[in-house]
Amino acid sequence: MAEPISLRDYQRGLAAQLAGQQLRQLRRQGRGLLSGPAGLLCTGVGTSTSSQSARASTSEAWTPLFNGKNLDNWDRTGNANWRVVDGVIEADMPRGFLLTRESYDDFELRAEIWATPESNGGVLFRITNPKDPGIENGYELNINDKRADQSGRTGAIVNVAKPLVQVDSGNRWTTIEITAQGAHLTAKLNGVVTADVNDAKYGRGPVSLQAAGGLVRYRNVQIRRLK
Repeated sequence: MAEPISLRDYQRGLAAQLAGQQLRQLRRQGRGLLSGPAGLLCTGVGTSTSSQSARASTSEAWTPLFNGKNLDNWDRTGNANWRVVDGVIEADMPRGFLLTRESYDDFELRAEIWATPESNGGVLFRITNPKDPGIENGYELNINDKRADQSGRTGAIVNVAKPLVQVDSGNRWTTIEITAQGAHLTAKLNGVVTADVNDAKYGRGPVSLQAAGGLVRYRNVQIRRLK
């Protein structure tokens, strides 16, 4: 006489029987065992790839604004004594600007800036009067630790957004990042958000490097447009 089957063994057998029925049904539909899970896997990969492609399509490739050799790609205004030394842009006589020959509306920009605590440098963008750049006709991410009015010190978008945190840039290289998308403007110094604001006064214009006092240096200046 056969021994009684346990409830656990009965449940396992029933599950196996149901799985077999489902497998036979899939095969009859021409899908098979491998095509089912593989199809799901491929669908997942496709979704991920599509998502990445969508993100990538929102911006162009990074474009160097400085070739590391000369200033042939820039327009100059003012009296700064701009020069290239060992692959770095520098000036120590105010006041002057290097301007891109192209205008930008929505973009991301990154660069490295070196300044003393007393120096006055920075990056201006969406400038509406390229002959006389300034905070009266564009935005400025300031690099100036010792600015008399600390509301516009290093990390501020002057007269638009006070620095959210104090980041000192004196006597070291500081990586700056600017994102301008519509009215939304953000600035980062060494990965730290120092400004995040909505302001729609200026919509498009050249980008400019500034020398407004003391020794300032710039390198690895890159930009990419946002779509």
